[in-house]
Amino acid sequence: CSALLLQSLKKLFQERELDHLCCLRNPEREKKLVFLTARVHPGESPASFVCQGVIDFLVSQHPVAQILRDHVIFKIVPMLNPDGVYLGNYRCSLMGFDLNRHWQDPSPWAHPTLHAVKQLIVQMNQDPRVSLEFYIDVHAHSTMLNGFMYGNVFEDEERVQRQAVFPRLLCQNAPDFSFSNTSFNRDVVKAGTGRRFLGGLLDDTSYCYTLEVSFYSYMTAGSNAPVPYTEETCILQYTHSSQEPKVTGALMEPDGRKFSFS
Repeated sequence: CSALLLQSLKKLFQERELDHLCCLRNPEREKKLVFLTARVHPGESPASFVCQGVIDFLVSQHPVAQILRDHVIFKIVPMLNPDGVYLGNYRCSLMGFDLNRHWQDPSPWAHPTLHAVKQLIVQMNQDPRVSLEFYIDVHAHSTMLNGFMYGNVFEDEERVQRQAVFPRLLCQNAPDFSFSNTSFNRDVVKAGTGRRFLGGLLDDTSYCYTLEVSFYSYMTAGSNAPVPYTEETCILQYTHSSQEPKVTGALMEPDGRKFSFS
């Protein structure tokens, strides 16, 4: 990768840094932007494997990765709740907040990581040289199988149909991704999530999703036997894959390229 920049967005109460990665090759060109965040819920560790897979693929010499670096800026915040992760919390921050309910009006004191990331997204969205195409918040699910997405509901039917395209592409590239588990909603209790808030803030050319990955296993089409998400499973399926874009092994680490191919 010609430019993989690690930058600190914020120093937190206990002196940890909120870091973000920026991957791009030609910073002077007008760019499309993809913004990824993960681990807003600190106990959802599979989200880190997804981020690692995306990063590993983007910095590789694969021709698709090189094209992406030429034309797209990737901003990745791999750990949106570093204090919560360090302290071993499952869902809340150092201050006891579920950060994924406070995107609407984050406090720089109570929700400093959200405040910093929201400011960065708004700033980049206002840059005429940048087109913010995707915001994707990566989570892990404790009860459901496979990978799937949550999307937003809009009055414009054409926008609703366009929003379904990316999950369908993921379904084609990732055998463990379930479009049938994917849903589009505007539940009141989810109004403070990144996906809901930014879906209302950004214009209709932007797409905002929550990407969920099961904690434990997935089932492929036509199979009744769940396959556990393990390092061994990922390696075996990756080794025996006949088509490079369809690297199986779930939306865990090797699956970053499936995400990027889509």
